Amino acid sequence: MRVFDYSRFAEECWDSEILRLVAKIHECKGRQELFIRQKPAELDRLVEIARIQSTEASNKIEGIVTTSTRMHQLINEKTQPRNRDEQEILGYRNVLKTIHENYEYIPVRSSYILQLHRDLLEPAGLEFGGRFKNVQNYIAETLADGTRKVRFTPVEPFETPQSVEDLCESFSRAMALEYVDPLILIPVFICDFLCIHPFNDGNGRMSRLMTLLLLYKSGFTVGKYISIEKEIEKTKETYYEVLEQSNYDWYENRNDYRPFIKYMLKIILVSYNEFEKRVGLMNDIGVKSSAYDVVKVYVDNKTGKFTGSDVISNCPLYGRSSVLSALKKLTEEQVIVKSGVGRSTYYIRNILQDKGKDIEK
Repeated sequence: MRVFDYSRFAEECWDSEILRLVAKIHECKGRQELFIRQKPAELDRLVEIARIQSTEASNKIEGIVTTSTRMHQLINEKTQPRNRDEQEILGYRNVLKTIHENYEYIPVRSSYILQLHRDLLEPAGLEFGGRFKNVQNYIAETLADGTRKVRFTPVEPFETPQSVEDLCESFSRAMALEYVDPLILIPVFICDFLCIHPFNDGNGRMSRLMTLLLLYKSGFTVGKYISIEKEIEKTKETYYEVLEQSNYDWYENRNDYRPFIKYMLKIILVSYNEFEKRVGLMNDIGVKSSAYDVVKVYVDNKTGKFTGSDVISNCPLYGRSSVLSALKKLTEEQVIVKSGVGRSTYYIRNILQDKGKDIEK
């Protein structure tokens, strides 16, 4: 059976890239805490946007999808699920809300992980929710020709309960004794959790929910305001690649966690940078500006294509309808050009207008 001993990381020599990323994230954490104390009310829209994006992205990684309209309605409790995918989306929404509101009171124990898994799968009516796996599972990929390639064989079912228990105990002990920075320990925990793959279904989603829980408990709450899951979804090919690299020789306790640690640290840092960018827009514009003013500033500083969702995310002071109305007006004024239809709709700045501004200067 695999041995979990996080005390050994106390003697580990981490390379300069990992240490640099850890230092930068701690700096960002300090700046975020300052802004939260100064203007907490202004962050409510960021929280709302992040909830939607996190639920959508984490489920999308697993092929669980619905329309954008339905997603907003489900997250805001304005409709009931119509199918299995929407039931599972509802489960993620529920657990995400639990973690956001109660993370201080959720210890890192196998019994609590089981309860979160139960709540994740409960809306879909799956009987194995809240239970460890009873059949062997595999981490596999589907190749272009349709065949499946096994990337990793997780822990066997009969070993799973004790493995999760040992994992939680080792992590909690290392955190309490401050062997190493939590920003390093958390990716290690998540990597080990995925190697155990403790459930018949929902392992990927649970790993991302556990990532948020562990970060929040360590004071890194950026995931409440910026969707970490969305950043992972945007780079999911790299996510799977670094996991495979860090899985090698896992059973022999010789695996190298560094690829996955670096990947997760970069994801967290990108999320903090995105938070600061959106907060910066709030400060530059001011809360008394109209939605049109805010969207116009965003558009004027945007290079390349952008979607309505991009604008909504980056202009959090205003609601969805106000932002879309501003986009419509800017399109009518030919400040921006709209292309595509439906979910493929995107905008670009009007190049002709930009040239006109350059001539005036």
